[in-house]
Amino acid sequence: MRRSTGRFGLVSSIAVAAALLPASAMAQDLPPQDVATEAAPDADPGSEIIITGTRRADRTVADSPVPIDVISAESLQTTGFTETNRVLNQLVPSFNFPQPSITDGTDTVRPATLRGLSPDQTLVLVNGKRRHTTALLNINGSVGRGSAAVDINMIPSIALQRVEVLRDGAAAQYGSDAIAGVINFQLSDAREGGRITVNYGQYETSVQGIPRATGVATGANGQPLLAPDGTYQLLTDGDRDASDGETITVAGIVGLPLGAEGHLTIAAEYQDRGLTNRTGYDPRRQYNLVGGLADPRELTFDRLSHRYGDAATQDMKLFVNAGLPITDAVELYAFGSYNYRDGQSGAFYRLANDSRNVPAIYPDGFLPLINTDLEDAAGTVGIRGEVGDGFRYDLSGGTAKNRFDFLISNTLNRSYGALPTQRLAYDSGGLRYTQTVANLDLSKDLAVGFLSDLTVSGGLEYRRETFQLRAGDPQSYNQGPIAGPSGAQGFPGIAPVIGGQRVDQLRSRDNWSAYVELDADVSDILSVQLAGRYEDYSDFGSDWNGKVAARFEPIQGIAIRGAASTGFRAPSLQQQFFAASATNNVGGILLETVTLPVDNPIAIALGATPLDAETSVSYSAGVVFSAIPRLNVTVDVYQVSIDDRIVVTDNLTANRAATATNPGRAIAQILDAAGFTATNAARFFVNGVDTRTRGLDAVATYRLDIGRARVNATAGYNYNETRIDNVLAAPGPLANVPGLVLFGRQESLRLTDGQPRSKINLGLDVDVDWIGITARTNRYGRVLAAGADQFGDVELEPKWITDLEVRANLIDRVTLAVGANNLFDEYPTNLPVGVGVDPVTGAARNYPATNYVATFSNFSPFGFNGRFVYARAALTF
Repeated sequence: MRRSTGRFGLVSSIAVAAALLPASAMAQDLPPQDVATEAAPDADPGSEIIITGTRRADRTVADSPVPIDVISAESLQTTGFTETNRVLNQLVPSFNFPQPSITDGTDTVRPATLRGLSPDQTLVLVNGKRRHTTALLNINGSVGRGSAAVDINMIPSIALQRVEVLRDGAAAQYGSDAIAGVINFQLSDAREGGRITVNYGQYETSVQGIPRATGVATGANGQPLLAPDGTYQLLTDGDRDASDGETITVAGIVGLPLGAEGHLTIAAEYQDRGLTNRTGYDPRRQYNLVGGLADPRELTFDRLSHRYGDAATQDMKLFVNAGLPITDAVELYAFGSYNYRDGQSGAFYRLANDSRNVPAIYPDGFLPLINTDLEDAAGTVGIRGEVGDGFRYDLSGGTAKNRFDFLISNTLNRSYGALPTQRLAYDSGGLRYTQTVANLDLSKDLAVGFLSDLTVSGGLEYRRETFQLRAGDPQSYNQGPIAGPSGAQGFPGIAPVIGGQRVDQLRSRDNWSAYVELDADVSDILSVQLAGRYEDYSDFGSDWNGKVAARFEPIQGIAIRGAASTGFRAPSLQQQFFAASATNNVGGILLETVTLPVDNPIAIALGATPLDAETSVSYSAGVVFSAIPRLNVTVDVYQVSIDDRIVVTDNLTANRAATATNPGRAIAQILDAAGFTATNAARFFVNGVDTRTRGLDAVATYRLDIGRARVNATAGYNYNETRIDNVLAAPGPLANVPGLVLFGRQESLRLTDGQPRSKINLGLDVDVDWIGITARTNRYGRVLAAGADQFGDVELEPKWITDLEVRANLIDRVTLAVGANNLFDEYPTNLPVGVGVDPVTGAARNYPATNYVATFSNFSPFGFNGRFVYARAALTF
């Protein structure tokens, strides 16, 4: 059932109107113009001035010694998707945005990756300043497990002037996280005009590989018939169709004059997205047997009981960007954002016969609902200008806070049974993260000897971060008076004490850094860039990084370029101090499983040590071809070697049974010797693996005019391969545990094969007078979804996903558009169900029962929702 928009929807709609309508009225007397400042339509691709990856004021895309993509505001808006991550996934070959489900908070804050690396190994900037991460740690079974990354979907596409994607290591220039590259979101700085859009769409799809079930097959005695894997045989009739995911997005941006030359640009967006559900029909026995026979309710139970797809969300986004020249050489500036997101997703359905259910409360079982409440605010103020003889400076300070809370409904705590004190909804606690940053950047253009141009830059940065867990309601995590699983089903509450340690105290750290950068044109055909940076962190120590890059153009229009750099990523506070406790059913045995901070006594007893920074060495080399007017082609190869990547261990399970064998028995002995006799299983973060990633990026852009038609054609290709070069030996006493698996095969494959090995982006934009067409098709290469054992892997076949939009200016300043994303209704490869064949021995094997209800892999690079159709109306003023 779709949630009501309720108070939040009403307040958000009023907020959008309040922010935009009066402002648009004020702007009516100003000359209309496009809010986004783009290169001229007939300009050569690559002629755009860039600000990412260099501190020179005149460096263009084509002149850059490292690969960089520039995505225009127009490209971001010609699609039915209004989530920025989904749009970038269509436009940037090396960008990946899977859309997992049943992953707790990750259902509503989904991370993205660049060049197949971790989400937290890409630095995100807004207006060239570091954007903060979310408080959420992605700890469940998604790509990027164990990371805390920036929520790019908080940035509304309508607020953007353009996006610059630097595909090269840049830690020497920007500091921690910039191992895979940098994504810089440039906010619009218009001082007049504006745009309001209303976008409506929903999924209209036939779900691949899931026939519609109409009932349970029965035998002559009226009893359900069993399939070979022990589940019930279902009667089917045709395909399962779905119409869901209804999404309405109202967005607007307006530019207002601030003083004689200043600007105040306000952008707001409200989005109400309904849930999607691509679950299959659950053929398992739902009820306990009655006298050895199936419960009659088995024949009438609605077996489409799970929820597997997009979470239902409501978003309010507000961005403000302002600049005010004080003199000809001094400008004050400020930008900030406020976001609120209300989400709801499902956990796995608790069957009526599940030991976690109380039949007196939920006689037919229940679906726990995970409601997430997210609030985010950020602001930056600064002053920049020029003093003396061309000496440029930029002094700024910013602060941000991210709050993430879990509110669980349609649930219970099994250990309270049907007692009057039992509750069906809980506040399960939350997460808090803050970031404060101060920057001073200095640069000057010099004329030095034989150098035709030289820019010298340097600067200082201070950053403080905090992280804190908020404990939930006591009953959301307590053990009640009845033996059995404890905690709120779906998401157990965060306890204030886990593993004997208080985990809800405020954690913090500071770091100072200094950098210097030289960017020189040695001659008309050779440019060189050098950078060095020193960082000092209060928790893990200091780090030096450097970078050298060069571009050589012996023939006009044909250049070669290359770069080498070192980099690092500081362990996040979330990775160091996140804690959680849950009772899991492992092989029919209830185990108290804890995720522990590295300074927790239990983790230390098992060998945990303070986390160190990940370190990297990156190389890239490429060719740029721009000899033909309006055509730009770049081809770059790269290698990124990362040591000490931070990963979470497998569950280290103790087995105290008299007949126990290793490694479970040895783990129990370690825990018992340390006095932790009640702990059954634990996991924690370690600097666990060294990896090497190699790949190739190729991007081509061509602009031409054919009669009255303006045509933009783009093509992109990425090939990416990651391997694990070294796995950390088990630390401390775990080193003596026979048969121990510290970092298992599932987690290894998540790093090496969990993202597309290749990706192709093809796009064509055609505008003729009042009508325009955008066609895009993307090929997502092979992905290997790791199974529970070495024979349970599923290869997701390559897929082409095609999008089409047609738009027309039928009325002055009004544009109407209709289109479809995933026009041909493609789905990823289905997960296998029932009895399969072991690919090695040829013997029969049962696939996990959850494959019936979680029908597609969370690793699918384009999700698993099917065709999305939409219509959009836009008013430009």
